[in-house]
Amino acid sequence: MLDTPRFTEITPTADIKGERHGKRAKCLQRLIRMELPVPHTVAIPFDAVRDIAGGKMIDLSTLISLFDGEPRLLSVRSSSETPDWGGPGAVLNIGMNDHAHAWLSNTLGDAVADKLYLRFIRSFAIEVMRLDEAPFEAATTPAAARAVFEEEMEEPFPQDIRDQLAAVLRAMARAWEGTSARLLRQAQGAPADAGLGLVVQRMAQGMGPGQSGSGVVQFVDPATGVPQVTGRYMGQAMGREALRAPDRALYLTRDARGPSLEELLPEVYAELLDVGARCRARLREEMQVEFTIDQGRLAVLDAVRCPREARAGVAIVTALARDGIIPRSEALLRIAPATLSRLLHRQIDIDAPRTVLARGVAASPGAASGRLVFDPAEAQAALSRDEACILVRRETSPDDVRGMHAADGVLTERGGTTSHAAVIARGLGLPCVTGATGLRVSGKDRTVTLADGRVLGEGDNITIDGSSGEVLDGLVPTQEPMLDDAFRDIMAWSDQARDIGVRANADTVADATLARGFGVDGIGLCRTEHMFFDPARLTVMREMIFAEGPSDRAAALERLLPMQRDDFTELFTLMSGLPVCIRLLDPPLHEFLPSEGQGISDLAAALDRPLSEVKTRIAAMQEYNPMLGMRGVRLGIAMPEIYEMQARAIFEATVAALGEGSVVTPEIMIPLVTARREVELVKRRIDAIAAAVREESGTEFDYRLGVMVETPRAALRAGEIAEMAHFLSFGTNDLTQMTYGLSRDDAGRFMSAYVNEGVYPEDPFGTLDVDGVGELLLLGAARGRAVRPDITVALCGEHGGSPESIAFCRLAGFDYVSCSPFRVPVAKLAAAHATILGSDAADSRRS
Repeated sequence: MLDTPRFTEITPTADIKGERHGKRAKCLQRLIRMELPVPHTVAIPFDAVRDIAGGKMIDLSTLISLFDGEPRLLSVRSSSETPDWGGPGAVLNIGMNDHAHAWLSNTLGDAVADKLYLRFIRSFAIEVMRLDEAPFEAATTPAAARAVFEEEMEEPFPQDIRDQLAAVLRAMARAWEGTSARLLRQAQGAPADAGLGLVVQRMAQGMGPGQSGSGVVQFVDPATGVPQVTGRYMGQAMGREALRAPDRALYLTRDARGPSLEELLPEVYAELLDVGARCRARLREEMQVEFTIDQGRLAVLDAVRCPREARAGVAIVTALARDGIIPRSEALLRIAPATLSRLLHRQIDIDAPRTVLARGVAASPGAASGRLVFDPAEAQAALSRDEACILVRRETSPDDVRGMHAADGVLTERGGTTSHAAVIARGLGLPCVTGATGLRVSGKDRTVTLADGRVLGEGDNITIDGSSGEVLDGLVPTQEPMLDDAFRDIMAWSDQARDIGVRANADTVADATLARGFGVDGIGLCRTEHMFFDPARLTVMREMIFAEGPSDRAAALERLLPMQRDDFTELFTLMSGLPVCIRLLDPPLHEFLPSEGQGISDLAAALDRPLSEVKTRIAAMQEYNPMLGMRGVRLGIAMPEIYEMQARAIFEATVAALGEGSVVTPEIMIPLVTARREVELVKRRIDAIAAAVREESGTEFDYRLGVMVETPRAALRAGEIAEMAHFLSFGTNDLTQMTYGLSRDDAGRFMSAYVNEGVYPEDPFGTLDVDGVGELLLLGAARGRAVRPDITVALCGEHGGSPESIAFCRLAGFDYVSCSPFRVPVAKLAAAHATILGSDAADSRRS
C-alpha cells in the first residue's frame, strides 16, 4: 500500500476518513473489507484536490504506477463528505489513446475499440475541456472526433495518460470550486469550505466477449421501500448505460416482458443478491450497486445510498431497525421531521410536467388542483356539486373559514407563514400558498392577473403546491398520502423516546379526532372563535355584537350557550383522560361582521335593521390597528358577559362529560394578557361561574386557569401573573409580531430581501427567533417558575411544529408544545430528535 499526504491506496487497513476523503472513498474501503470484487482504487483527499484546483498537481507518475494491466484505463469519480452535496460527474476510460485502441482492436475487435475511443474523445472534449458538444456529436469515428478536437484546441489530442488524468483532475477540482456548484451544495446545507475528494479506479470493462456488460441494482422499491430487486443490465456496456437506454437493457429478475440477467447468468445474479444482503448488514443501509460483468466475472465498482422517495425512506429505516441492524434511536434520527409532511399530504407526482405561473410562500404543505373560486359561498357551492376548487383571496379573514373548509386549497396575494390563511390552512390540513409574487387578485372582477399580464378567471383550473410555494397551470397529477405500518412505528418510537409533550391546536371535533389518531398528548389550544362561524351561529353572534346593552347582549349569548356547551362536551368526551386547553374569545368583534356590500345588506335583513344603521355600526367598530385594539382579555373586561357565557358552557360541558364517564379537567386560557390585574378580574368571574355550576349540578369538578403570553409585557411580568395562573402558554405568533413590530400578514412582502441581506438569519414567523423572542420565553418561564415552581410552561404558536423551536423549548425546560393537527407527527419526531441528541450530548459531557 502506498500512503502519501497526496493520495492513498484504498485497502482494508488504509487510513481513509469520510471527513478527509469523502463518503464514496470510505464506502469503497468498506466494500473491500467485505472482500467484494472491487477494482484497485486510489483516494485523493480534500486538501490535495484544493491544491489541484489552485494549480499544484499531485505526483501522477507514482499514482499511475499503482495500476497494472494492459491497457491501463482508469476512471475518476467525485467523493464529497455528504452525497447530497453532489460533485462533478464520473469520467471513464482515461488512458484511451492510439496504443490502447490498437490493443483493444486486437483483443475485442475494431467495433468495440472504436466505440470506446470515440466515447472517450467526446467525453474528454465536452466534459473536461468544455468544448461545444455539437461538432463531436456529428463525428462518428475516432479519427473524425480527434480531428474536431485538434481543430478546436489547435493542438493534438493528448496520448499520454498523465496528461489526460491531469486534465480530468483539474477540471473536476475547479468545477467543485465554481460559483454555481458552491451555491447548489450550500442550498443542501454544505458549509462554504466543504471539500471534495476524488477516487481513481482501475476500469473494469464490460465490453469484452461473451457475457460482459454493466448494470445498476438496488434491492428495494424506490417509491415504497418494499424489498424488490430493481435495476437494469446491458451487455457490452459501461457505467450506467443500462439506465440511460432501458429499451435495450435486460431486466434483472425474471420478467414476462423480456429476458433477464437471472435467466442469462443465474450465478452472477445470485452473487448480486449476496452483495446486496451483505451491504445492508455491514453498511447498515439499502445501497444501489453499480457493477460490471467481464466474461462472466462480477466486479463491484461503487455502492451509494439508494435513491428513495419520502415513503420509501421511512419504510427502509424502520425495516433496518426491526431487523436489529440499527437501533430505533438511529432510525428516528435518519428521518428528517419535514419528511413526514410528504406522507401526510397529497403531493405533486414527481414525474408530472409542470408549468409555473407564480411562486409564493409555502404556507401549508400538500398539493391541490381545482377551478378558481373567489368567495366562500362559491367554494361551498362547488363542494355541494362535488367539484374541486381553489379559493383565491387577496388575504383571508375569519369570515372566509367556511369557504376554506369547503375548498381543496387556498391561494392568497398577501400574507406569510403565520398569516390567517396559513394558520387556518395548516390546522385544516389544506394546501396553501400565500404572498404569491406578482399576483393581483380582484374579488370584484373575479380575476387573477399574473406577473406576465395573463389573466385567469373564475372556473379556470390551477394546481397549487403548498410544499414548494408554486402555483401551476392546469390540473397536475398528484400522489395520494400513505400512512402505513412504517409511519405508525415511527410515531410509536418517537413517543417512547421524547421527553417533551406534544399537543394539538384543535378547534373542532374533526381536528381533535385527527389529533387523537396521531397519538397527541392533549389539546393545547382550542380557539373558540372558530366555533362561531357556522352560518346559524354567526347570525346570533352578530345579534350579540349589535346589542344595545349588557342585558340584550346576555340574551343573545344565552342562545349561543347551548351551542358552545355541545361543542365542548364532544371535545371532552373525545379527549377523555387528556387535557383540553380552551382559549376564551380572542379576535376583535368586527371580524365577525361582513365587509362587503352584499354581506352588509344580508346582515341588515337578518337583524331587521336599516341598512344605514348597520353600515354606521360596522364603520364605528373599525380600528386603526385591530390586532392591538379591542380583543382578547380586553373584551372579557369590557364585555364580561362574553367570557361568563363561555365559562358556563365549559363547566356545564364538564359536568355532562363527567356524567358520561369521561375524565375531564378543563384548562381555560385568557388571551392577550399584559397585567396581573387583568387575570385577577377574569378569574374572579370564572370562579363565580364555576361555583354556580357546581351548586346547580351537584357535581364537583376542578379546572385550571392560565394565560396566553403573547405580549412582551406579559413575558416580562410573568412572575406576578403566575401568582394567578396554573400555566403560561407562549403564543409566539403574536409575540413575534409585537417583539419585532412586524405585521405577520405583510412581512412576506420584504422578508426574503431581509433574509438574503442577512438582516435576519431566517423568517422569524417561520423559525423561532431564539435570540430575541427566545429570550422573552426564557425570561417569562424563569420568572413564572420563581414565583410558582409547579407552573406548566408551554408554547402554542405555529412555531410549535418547528423542529428548531421544539429543540429550544426542550432545552428551556418547557412541558409541551402545541401545533396544528397535521404538524403533530412532525413535532413528535422532532421532539424525539431533540431528546436523543440532548441525551447523547449529556452522556458525552459526563464521559
